[in-house]
Amino acid sequence: MTSHDADTVLAAQIAERMQVLNQRIAAATDRPDDVSIIAVSKRHPAAAVEAARSIGLRDFGENYAQELAGKAVEVADTLDGSGGDQHGSDSDAIRWHFVGGLQRNKIKLIADSVYLWQSIDRLALVRTLADRAPGAKLLVQVNTTDEAQKSGCSVADAPQLVEEAENLGLSVRGLMTIGPTEPGADPRPAFEALRTLRDRLARPQLTELSMGMSGDLELALAEGATMLRIGTDIFGPRPQ
Repeated sequence: MTSHDADTVLAAQIAERMQVLNQRIAAATDRPDDVSIIAVSKRHPAAAVEAARSIGLRDFGENYAQELAGKAVEVADTLDGSGGDQHGSDSDAIRWHFVGGLQRNKIKLIADSVYLWQSIDRLALVRTLADRAPGAKLLVQVNTTDEAQKSGCSVADAPQLVEEAENLGLSVRGLMTIGPTEPGADPRPAFEALRTLRDRLARPQLTELSMGMSGDLELALAEGATMLRIGTDIFGPRPQ
């Protein structure tokens, strides 16, 4: 099989998975057109990103700065954070979302490639981001399950983080959370807590709620998710 044939097969596989995913979303919400799918391409090759792009996907999430930096070079036409609105751009450019734990010293490495920073969870990151990527778009990550091993600021600290980011000229678009990591735990309270926090902050610019993955997207949508971070159900199992 040639590389072209392999890419065609890969695109067809992703298209089939996307059809199933879109059916799930349509069955779970009456506003499917308002939901963005962030295809989490962590550990998948750039060829998988290109295959997904060929069937119309534009938003891709990465967990590691070095991996995102490498793929941004391999995959042409990346739209950085100075580009158009998340839901309104008609560009074919890829929009990279950084969705993993972030270290301050990695911001410079990917500042020119990231469209939306989804995991900003402390003041030190806010200040470094304002210095390295003025005006950057971001989501504040909130630990709504109070798990010590998980990234995210506390619900109590989120308002200050939002305010500080805005004071420094950053564009806070909303909030992000990860459901409980304990097997069998109900994720709905975590999602409800994020929506409640967003509503309590009462800032019209905070339109995004990034929550929900392959296993719990229906519950996230029921609580108002506007962004779903989907990996395996788009790309298949991650390469080892």
